[in-house]
This record gives sequence, structure tokens and C-alpha cells, in this order.
Amino acid sequence: MRTAQDLLSELNASDESPRIEAKRSREIGKSIIETVLAFANEPGLGGGHLLLGVDSRVDEKGDTQYWPEGLADPDKIQKDLASQCASMLNVAIRPEMVVERLDGRTVIVVFVPEADVSQNPVYLKATGLPKGAFRRIGSTDQRCTDEDLWVLRGASQPQFGPDMAPVPDARMDDLDPQAIAEYRRLRALANPQAEELGYDNPDMLEALSAVRRVDNVLKPTLAGIVLFGKSMALRRLFPALRIDYIRVVGTQWVDDPEQRFQSVDIRKPLMLALPVAEASIVDELPKGFRLREGELQSRQEPVLSRKVIREALANAVMHRSYQEHSPVQIIRYSNRIEILNPGYSLKDMASLGTPGSRLRNPAIAAVLHELNWAETKGSGIRTMRRMAGEAGLPLPEFASDRQKNEFKVTLFLHHLLTEDDYIWLKALAGDGLTGDEAKALIYARETGVVDNTACRDFSGLDTLQASSLLRRLRDRGLLEKQGAGSRTHYTLAAPRDELDGHPEQGELSLEGGNRFVEGGKQAPQGGKQRSLPDLPSALAARLPQPRQRLGGAALRALIRELCGWQALRGEELATLLHKDLKYLRNKHLTEMVQTGELAFLFPESPNHALQAYKLPARDDQYGCP
Repeated sequence: MRTAQDLLSELNASDESPRIEAKRSREIGKSIIETVLAFANEPGLGGGHLLLGVDSRVDEKGDTQYWPEGLADPDKIQKDLASQCASMLNVAIRPEMVVERLDGRTVIVVFVPEADVSQNPVYLKATGLPKGAFRRIGSTDQRCTDEDLWVLRGASQPQFGPDMAPVPDARMDDLDPQAIAEYRRLRALANPQAEELGYDNPDMLEALSAVRRVDNVLKPTLAGIVLFGKSMALRRLFPALRIDYIRVVGTQWVDDPEQRFQSVDIRKPLMLALPVAEASIVDELPKGFRLREGELQSRQEPVLSRKVIREALANAVMHRSYQEHSPVQIIRYSNRIEILNPGYSLKDMASLGTPGSRLRNPAIAAVLHELNWAETKGSGIRTMRRMAGEAGLPLPEFASDRQKNEFKVTLFLHHLLTEDDYIWLKALAGDGLTGDEAKALIYARETGVVDNTACRDFSGLDTLQASSLLRRLRDRGLLEKQGAGSRTHYTLAAPRDELDGHPEQGELSLEGGNRFVEGGKQAPQGGKQRSLPDLPSALAARLPQPRQRLGGAALRALIRELCGWQALRGEELATLLHKDLKYLRNKHLTEMVQTGELAFLFPESPNHALQAYKLPARDDQYGCP
């Protein structure tokens, strides 16, 4: 058992702690018993510690600070907790308890061991299952769902999944002969001697749990409709069951994406839909030339292996929750691919990639395994990580959100630190960054957010080390903390020009604390200042005077003239036009790019450190570089 000082130090050093819970605990109430159940039930956690007699508050930085408040009657607290753990639960739990003094105050350290799988789930007798059982998800205690009971019972229950149940109103003629034929073709390629290939279609489908006998009549199961159902049957029985491929311009999702993405909806059985989804991704992947050993001629291959893409797609469709009426989404950004499926991970996130898998849909998973679309026994994630590493790409990121009931895989398409990234980092923070700090900042810029899990993935740090790294960047003003506890995440700190509001006349605040000096027409470039040549006299004469108002149309016409003369950054335009940078971007520049009146100097990297605005090539009148 760990000491009170050790537990308190870890709580104050981290954003969250799955294995520690601090409570004031003047009495043993519902909250403490729920945490006891969560520690006992969570598979692979190894139990957890309660630290009783501790209070907390959130400081001005957004960090939760803990300190010993003390307990007036520790003996009564121990007796009450032991009594409730023995009498209120379906299985008696015997927590270990030790009274300690911490900063002159009395506290109790409680260790709750993980229950044996044969006893899971442990639950409140008065409430029953599933709501009387709890799991430890991050640093929170979550009431169990029916799906959680599958996880907690482990190998002690038969593998009969919800995908093996017959679908009401489904008929045998809802199954698509083309999809069944495609299964036979792919199965023969994987194993020509497979026994089920010698069966007729009804017997083969029954062997695959795609149909079941109800009153001696064959009825399609959920797996049968998902794998082999006709498009019309899918629309009738599961209107939202489809795969959406969405192509987004740039690296960020926007709130009003009407003109920013293209979407392809794939509403077919998985036997036909997965190849279409794979082709949609591969066709748009960057290509590289590779010369394989023993070959004389190089070949063009996608930077991301087809095997990685197949594993990610298979993971999405076989682990998704089909009780959720929403599609699988594949979102293709310029620098990454995100694959989102309904249904949080039934496996603890810290255990992803380790042997063993708990399947929501065992029948669907078995078919995909047999066709070599997916690895077996939980090794698919390890395969994705290994193959991405071999390609020189950042390892895929995996994120599970229980509140949203969603799982996301992020596949990156280029090395995390490119030459442009180094330029941006130097402009932002100079030379004082460690390698892992640089990765965290680039990750936040590319994806919009970085959290402890992602930091551990790309750095190899443990939870406490990752938390310390992110807090250092927060304290330096490079990241901003959002949320608390298990919801803690960080975004890039707002540029100084947005924090300062309207800058004083003569200088404009910039990212990283650099300055644009109006008199010298200078602005930072990669941490240094650059000088602009003198404006053409006719153009200079059109610039407004300070506080002079221009109508929207006149202002935009002048912006186009300036950008036609030379590619200009937002800071430079704001100074030349005597406008606030935030106003200029929000009201004019962003919309002018979206409508094609302006173009980015670096169109594939909208957040580029040296980003500037220019005229589209067809409109360039001054020879814009």
C-alpha cells in the first residue's frame, strides 16, 4: 500500500489519476462506495487507492490543488466503510485501511483490490445490474451499461454478441447475392480449403451466424444484415448505417463547413462497402517512390500502407456499437485521416495493443478475420503502430470518449516534425524546447488539441511525465489548459494580438511576442524581422489614414490590390490598413479566401508560421511571389 504523502504528491503533479481518488469524507456516502466498486471492477487496473480527509480547489492556472483537511473520527470512518463494503454489495469487499498523519492532520489511506473475474461485476444489491455496478474510466466512476457487463465478466461468459441476434422485420430476401458471392471469392483467396465454402448459401450463412433459426425458420441476424444486406434493406432497417468519407480542406474542422468539405456516403453491406472505403482513402493518399530489394525499377506506393488502412476500417466496423444510430465517419484532412465510429472502447485504453480483445460484435469480427481484413486476438492496433513506424510516420493515435460514446483513430500522413514545423517552432518559442515539447506543440497545431493520452503515445512518457510536460508548456504561455480531471486537454495559446485587443498605434502584437514596427514596414519571419520594399506610389496613396473608415467593398478592393503587389501576412495588412488583426481576419480575410478572392501562400498548411495572403494566380497583377 502506498503512503498518504506519495498519493498526495501524485495528485498534485498530474491532471488526472485513474488509480487514486481523494475525498473529504466526513462520512461514508454513496460517492465513496461507487469509487470502491469502480476500483474493484475495472479490468487490468489492479485496484486503486482512496485518500480520505483531503480537500481540493482549482487554482488560477486551472490546476486542481489537494491538501489534507483531516478527519475528526477516523475510527468511525473505517468501521462504516468496512461495514458497507461487507453488507451492501453482492460480493463482500475487504479494503485495506491505514490511518496516517499528513501535515499534522489525520487522513486514511484505503486500498481496494481488483476483484477476481469470477466475481465480476461487483454491484450494489439494492440497485442491481447494470446500474448498480461501476467502472473506473480515467479518473471518473461511471455507471455500467449492458455492454460493460460483457467486459467485466470476461471469459466467464459465452461469446454470444448482440450482432448474433435476429433482426425483427428482416427477411432472407433482404440479403444481397452479390455480397454473398463476394464473401465466397475473398474466402477462397484467403483459404481455398475453408469448410464453409462447400456449403450451400443458407448453411454457410448459418455457420457464419449471419442467420439463425427462429421456430425452424431462418431469420437474418444483425451480422447478416450488416455484412450481406441489400442497400434497400439497410436503409429500411438501419437508416443511419453507412460509411461517410469526408474530404476537408486544410487541417481543421470548421463550424460552418458548407464550402469546406466534400462527402461520399457509402450505403452498402460491409462485403461491398469496405473495398469502396479503402479505395476512396488510397486514391487520395500522397505517393512515394520505393525500390524493393531485388527489384530494378522503383514503384509508386501510398505513404500509408493499405494494411494500416484496412485494420483501421475493420476496427471501426467490427467494434462499433450498432445500437447507436449514426454512421462511421472517415475524415480526410491535408495532414491526417480520422476514422470515428460510434461506441467507446470496451478495452481499457492503457491496454490497447496488448494481446486479448473484448468484442462487441464477434460474428462480424470473425468474418473479417477470416478474410484477412483484420488481425486476430487484439493485435490489429499493434500492427497499425508497427507499420506506421516502418513507414517513418508518427504512430496512430487512439482516443475513446465514453461521454460521446465514440472511438477515434488518427492516422498521420507525414513526419511529425518537418522543416516548416521547425521554422514555426523557432518563431514561437526560440531554441529552448525539448524534442517532446516540440512534438506536443506541433501536435496541438496539427490537430487542434493535445492531451495526456496523445502525449504519451508520441513521446513514450508515462502519465505523470506527460502531465508535467504539458503543464510546463502551459506555464510558458504556449498552451492553454481546457477542462479538468479526465476531460483535461490543451490548445495552443491565443496569439498575443487576440489577447491585447486593439494595439497601440505604431506597433502590432504578434504570435510569440514579436513586433511589427509600422515605420520600418517590418514583421517577423521565422523569429526574425523582414523588411518590405516600398509600396508603389499609386498604391501607397490609396492607403487610409488612421481612424479613416472604409466601406466593406472598398476595403476588400484595397486588400486585393495590396496582395496583388506582394503576398502579405495578416499582421502586415492590419498595420497598413490601420485595422485590428482579429477584426480583419474574422470579417474579411477568412471569407475572401473561402470565396476565392484571395489565396493562401501555403494552401496545404493554413496555420503555417509564415502564412500570407495573395491573389489567385489568374488574378495576379503585380507578379505576386
